[in-house]
Amino acid sequence: MKIHEWTTSTFDSSKELEIDKIYRAAIDHNCSDIHLQVGRPPIFRMRGELTPLKMAPITEEGMVKLTFPMMDQRNVDIFHAEGGADFAKVVEHKGEPWRFRVNLFTQLGKVGMVARKIERNIPPFGKLQLPPIMEELCKYDQGMVLLAGVTGSGKSTTIASMLDWINHNMNKHILTIEDPIEFIYTPDQCLINQRELGQDVVDFHVAMKHAVREDPDIMLVGEMRDKDTFETAIHAAETGHLVFGTIHASSAPGTIPRIIDLFPADHHAAIRAAIAMNMNAIVGQKLLKTITDVAPRVPIIEILKFNTMVQKLVREDQDNKLYAAIRIGAEDGMQLFNDSLYFFLQKEYISRAAAFEVSPNVEELKMRLKGIEVKAAAIL
Repeated sequence: MKIHEWTTSTFDSSKELEIDKIYRAAIDHNCSDIHLQVGRPPIFRMRGELTPLKMAPITEEGMVKLTFPMMDQRNVDIFHAEGGADFAKVVEHKGEPWRFRVNLFTQLGKVGMVARKIERNIPPFGKLQLPPIMEELCKYDQGMVLLAGVTGSGKSTTIASMLDWINHNMNKHILTIEDPIEFIYTPDQCLINQRELGQDVVDFHVAMKHAVREDPDIMLVGEMRDKDTFETAIHAAETGHLVFGTIHASSAPGTIPRIIDLFPADHHAAIRAAIAMNMNAIVGQKLLKTITDVAPRVPIIEILKFNTMVQKLVREDQDNKLYAAIRIGAEDGMQLFNDSLYFFLQKEYISRAAAFEVSPNVEELKMRLKGIEVKAAAIL
């Protein structure tokens, strides 16, 4: 069967999906991700390592029959139009529902899949090994908090932990707009509404138009993928909401030029002013494999808070000085990736080799490990 011949009517929805066996095996093996590729057996990521299952390689036709029945007609249409589709998959296993975030795509003309297992319980800050300052970032009345990192760096889990802290400690209305919904929140002190693009609302812009009529205090707007999404989100922050979002960027300071590059040059000054005025904090995050049984991986965190100095640097296009501003702001909870690496090295959670591999400034980290403190550079 060819990819383009597939529609939802092709599949008998009364039968259990064959792929559910793979999902259940992933749950039993406590893997984080499932990879399916034509010509290879299913591959699980466990403790950060890719491990192929002892199964026959998946054929091209077998891949289509295995994966396409997961999609409704909307996602089938998106797949055909765009070459891929994102959606949530729920699997019942041992009497409990388990959620996966699925990306179905084409590569070299063949179907492939990656599915990320979503933890059923939202972990608190302490279990995630997040710094205490994360709690303070939940207490703003309005503005924006961004989580920056590459794919698989744990951004979604960290934001979920932050929203769940708010849920258990504050009386707010939380509205999430997600594609797809990952974590399901159980309301405690907060009223929580979760909307999934495609399932609950046609697209992001319609969801945001509705949002202003839904009286939210706090909004999760998902990933900042383009200038329209960022403009809409920053407008929500300007109008009295606390907005959480994620962005693909390698560091907290590096997020600023990443956002600026979304806009034409003649808009840069205005966007810088809007960021300086409305951004509360940017948290950069990486995940690093541990050498302890305390946790399989720990988050390496960089925190840029928008104090008066940082606001001035952003407005004046002096992003190169933001690293020094973080060092100067250490007493206010700011930190660089090396601070986080040093902390976990001192606790013997990670290896030196792993820390040096991801450190943005290896020599500085080595000096700190020798007891030589690095002072912040002056900002003129």
